[in-house]
Amino acid sequence: MIHTQIQIQIDGKNINARKGENLVDVALDNGIYIPTLCYVRGKPCLGTCRVCAVQVGSATVAACTVPVAHDMVVTVNQPELADQRKALVESLFAEGTHNCPSCEKSGRCDLQAVGYEVGMMVSRFEYRFTPRQKDYAADHILLERDRCIFCQRCVEFVRDADTGLKIFSISGRGTTSRIEINVELANKMSAAEVTRAVDLCPVGTIIEKRVGFNAPIGQRKFDIKSIRERALAGETL
Repeated sequence: MIHTQIQIQIDGKNINARKGENLVDVALDNGIYIPTLCYVRGKPCLGTCRVCAVQVGSATVAACTVPVAHDMVVTVNQPELADQRKALVESLFAEGTHNCPSCEKSGRCDLQAVGYEVGMMVSRFEYRFTPRQKDYAADHILLERDRCIFCQRCVEFVRDADTGLKIFSISGRGTTSRIEINVELANKMSAAEVTRAVDLCPVGTIIEKRVGFNAPIGQRKFDIKSIRERALAGETL
């Protein structure tokens, strides 16, 4: 397939790209970091978290949903947009229960790392601490539902190897929403598949039983290199 070469502008910088490439990827490839929590490079866009908000022309959009086009003008590092992204991250902290110091995912949690990147100190929104029951039913996976940000990575990208059926789903609507697990399918997952699901979750909702604290604090991925540094270096999950 031949990809048409085009030129776009991001924060005043002229950039060569291929038509149809994802805007988040194009920005990263040219040294411009846009925070994301639901987007995974090489996977279909979900557009659920919205923390990649940028301005394209006169519209504010989720960058992960945007295929680049010729002469596109994009603004990322503008105070109002930066505050909008920060507010979205703050709302995710306020909606769930995120006790970072005691969480198994601290130091390798995307939400925590993005919180640092957007300069969050405390949420401007009232903390809800919505109680959601933990799920211990699967043999190798614990669901800490209080931490879920409903990014839907697990729903879309974790499937049974034999049937292609989804292992995770979301039930309910609004404040009654919660992540669910198909225990029968989950119990068929290999050790590598369980680890992949844990790594895919941007927070500490999907936890591998008995090995949750297997990497010591100080040696975890965001302790060593920030999410911005990892993203710009092209490092994957």
